[in-house]
Amino acid sequence: MTKQPHENDVAFIQALAELLNKNDLTELSVMREYGEDDSLEVRVVKQAPVVQAAAAPVTYAAPAAAPAPAAAPAPAAAESAPSDPASHPGAVPSPMVGTVYLSPEPGADAFVQVGSAVKEGQTLLIVEAMKTMNHIPAPKSGTVKRILVEDGTPVEFGTPLMIVE
Repeated sequence: MTKQPHENDVAFIQALAELLNKNDLTELSVMREYGEDDSLEVRVVKQAPVVQAAAAPVTYAAPAAAPAPAAAPAPAAAESAPSDPASHPGAVPSPMVGTVYLSPEPGADAFVQVGSAVKEGQTLLIVEAMKTMNHIPAPKSGTVKRILVEDGTPVEFGTPLMIVE
């Protein structure tokens, strides 16, 4: 931190915040040198994505169930939608904070779809965390009833990803 206050520090920090928003960044860290023993270290972090990520299951639960109206089980899906997916006994929670990918690579078929039969240990999706692709296995054998997230969305630890019954 600075040993002496500088008049333009506030303007500098405001400019960094504007740069953060303008370029859709989540964090920006800068060290500004004024002299030999005089510097300013600034870290600007946008907290909004964390809140959005926590709301992801609620936001994306409806689109995941949207294809169901064409199928016969639409009333059952509509009845289970209001309940909290995290409390469902077949919920598969995210074991980490990261970004969800439903397929092994862009343009490839998804690992599973609603209605897919899965075996215990079968890969359901990938959560990328710190440049590492973590395959999320099915905790039990069953059928994928709901996919609660969309491809490429951020998730928090414990966010329900799918329901397998």
